Amino acid sequence: MSVPAAFLGVILIWATTPLGIKWSGEGVGFLFGVAGRMAIGLVACLLLVALLSRRMRWHRRARQTYLVAGIGIWAAMSSVYWAAQHIPSGLISVVFGLTPVVTGALAAVWLREHAFTPFRVGGMLLGACGLVVIFGQLPALGVHAVVGVSGVLLAVIVHSLSAVWVKRLDVPMHPLETTTGSLIVAVPLFLVTWAVLDGQWPAVLPRRALGAIVYLALFGSVLGFVLYFYLLRHSQASRVALITLVTPVLALLLGQFLNHEAVGTRVWFGTVVILLGLASYQWGDQWRMQRLRAD
Repeated sequence: MSVPAAFLGVILIWATTPLGIKWSGEGVGFLFGVAGRMAIGLVACLLLVALLSRRMRWHRRARQTYLVAGIGIWAAMSSVYWAAQHIPSGLISVVFGLTPVVTGALAAVWLREHAFTPFRVGGMLLGACGLVVIFGQLPALGVHAVVGVSGVLLAVIVHSLSAVWVKRLDVPMHPLETTTGSLIVAVPLFLVTWAVLDGQWPAVLPRRALGAIVYLALFGSVLGFVLYFYLLRHSQASRVALITLVTPVLALLLGQFLNHEAVGTRVWFGTVVILLGLASYQWGDQWRMQRLRAD
């Protein structure tokens, strides 16, 4: 598998995931939606492991990787699914656009990746400014919008922490193994959470919710995670987070056209500011070096 193809696949999956999350909880509850998605995804992964005759590794560092990734999936996805009840689907992807900043800061501390340069600090400040602009729009979206965005921010922190920790462990495993092992850890946590906090089997399972759960299970939880862990294995953690530079715009457009979500001009402006910050964070130093060489 080529790294560019994996990047493209993750971009397409992540751009459609927020809308799928929104739809998967309609009429069934967000806890049922996320637990059903992950359970189906685990079954699909186990079938792939059997069909491909792959051996799951269970040595100490492999178990650590499964545990770190699995808890990260459970905590981050629970926060996102809960937040999706309160904010438009496209806004989820926009806030997740801050992932490179958080990931880069953690990678600088844990992995000693170069992060705190003038352009990167400027990118962080632009990202923060864009978030402030978006928060200014939230009262028009409803009283719970601030809480919803805060839930996504929590998911960003957990997701970034888990990604850098997996990269730090640096266990040479096939992405399917990492995905399967992490879901083996995460699925019981999702099921227990649903049983304790909800526990109600839906009387009717709407077709759109069912379709979204299956789509997210097969593409978001299986193919998406496999590609994601493949990229973590073959790229810097901070570069993997670059995917979120593209997905916010696609997710906002999908939310507007497919779910009739109105997010307002301030959200679009804040999104542009965040993306400019991310561009500065990721490419500013490279552009500066090219200018110095040209001079």
